[in-house]
Amino acid sequence: MKLLCIGDSLTTGFGVFKEDSWLSIVENSLKINIINKGVNGDTTSGMLSRSYEDVICEKPSHSFIMGGCNDIMSNRPLEMLEDNLSILVKEALKYNITPIIGIETPIIEKLALIYWNSDSNYMLINDKQKECRKWILNFCDKLNVNYVDFFKLFSDELKNTSPEKLFIDGVHPSLTGHKLMADLVINNSKKLFNF
Repeated sequence: MKLLCIGDSLTTGFGVFKEDSWLSIVENSLKINIINKGVNGDTTSGMLSRSYEDVICEKPSHSFIMGGCNDIMSNRPLEMLEDNLSILVKEALKYNITPIIGIETPIIEKLALIYWNSDSNYMLINDKQKECRKWILNFCDKLNVNYVDFFKLFSDELKNTSPEKLFIDGVHPSLTGHKLMADLVINNSKKLFNF
């Protein structure tokens, strides 16, 4: 099995050492070949522009596609984000690659205002992320495509845990956050990868 992951900083593992990123934990635990093609700050348009070279030409058995937060933070319309994700999934299917969509984590407003742009409306960004999540769930259901819901995972964890434990800056997961992400994938690996 060969898993190719395309996405933004949540895929690259921004903010933690490579060996502590969720993808490295998954790779070591499941003993599978994972190629990380995440690019910090990337949008779904950027992912789409490099998908043939970065995904199709690598001939993976599975592709993990996760992006959208940077689109939303850049005020791009949700329809564009959804169209791009749709094309990425359908392109994978066309080349007999099993796609899996990752639903990105929420943003913690009080931390993001400290570490990132204080002019951004993070509540509105989260509302748009929720809309995007609904679209992804519906889209995956229609096409019978697997997904990993990191948004729900972190939203549930935040009911019992402080945001500072899960995030380094309100946007990027901490070591604890990466471990949670990895555990979610590992615990669902049979369904996701047809083991």
